[in-house]
Amino acid sequence: MKLRDDKLKDIVDWSEKNRAIRAVLLTSSLVNPLAPVDELSDLDIELVFENNSDYIADKSWICNFGSPIAIIGEDESSFENKHAITMVLYEDGIKVDFKLYSKSNFIAETQLSKLPKDWDIGYEVLIDKDKLTESMHKPSFEASIIKKPSKQEFEQLIYDFWWDITYVAKSLVRDEIFYAKFTSETIIRTEYLTPLIEWYIASAHNWSITTNKQGRLFKKYLDSDIWLKIEQTFSGSNLTDNWNALSAMTNLVAEIGCELSTRLGYSYPQKLEENILLYIKKLKP
Repeated sequence: MKLRDDKLKDIVDWSEKNRAIRAVLLTSSLVNPLAPVDELSDLDIELVFENNSDYIADKSWICNFGSPIAIIGEDESSFENKHAITMVLYEDGIKVDFKLYSKSNFIAETQLSKLPKDWDIGYEVLIDKDKLTESMHKPSFEASIIKKPSKQEFEQLIYDFWWDITYVAKSLVRDEIFYAKFTSETIIRTEYLTPLIEWYIASAHNWSITTNKQGRLFKKYLDSDIWLKIEQTFSGSNLTDNWNALSAMTNLVAEIGCELSTRLGYSYPQKLEENILLYIKKLKP
């Protein structure tokens, strides 16, 4: 994308001339061969300053690269005093996430025995005036690879799902749609359905695959039948639709949970499933 490429060039040119900046790195999806990239992908830039305090306090420097329409900043206290972040959305539609390091903190990170996750996902050194990056390990890109769950992790997730789905049913009976949505979307979909589907996909690919953040690539790796069943777990505000979505969730977990347990060689709590489904059936109007 030309606008993004031009923005990156402007940042590099400015950094080359700025004596306060000692190194610049490009990170995240644009340098990760496993990540999807399109015209909406952000620029993730790490700026290493001799001292970053002035650039954290005064953000006028970001105007060197265009007209900002939104800025969010977090100081070093939010990140264990390692770095600060300034996220900028520019008028031309390009979003840049700047990570601001002081030189001393950056060097400390490069000397860790294991490459931090943000770098293992992928990085490219654009500028290094002081050879600060020479000791950095090369990224393995394994940080984003889906890991095989332990027996305890798998069984705990399944038990938690069948326990928490009852709260959705009770909320629907009470016509408490807000709490029903909180439980089904914030807890069940995020904490249970997403990792379960990740494991299901990865188990069919020898645990050497990523589906990116929060299921971005689920549709790519699932057959149309399973994907349709996942779509049916989404609903609007109508109570009947939410009961149907709840049923779709339980059917999905019953199907892929059982199949995944076989692939993993772990047990599946069939009796628990039957008991919870009976309980929900009695609750449903």
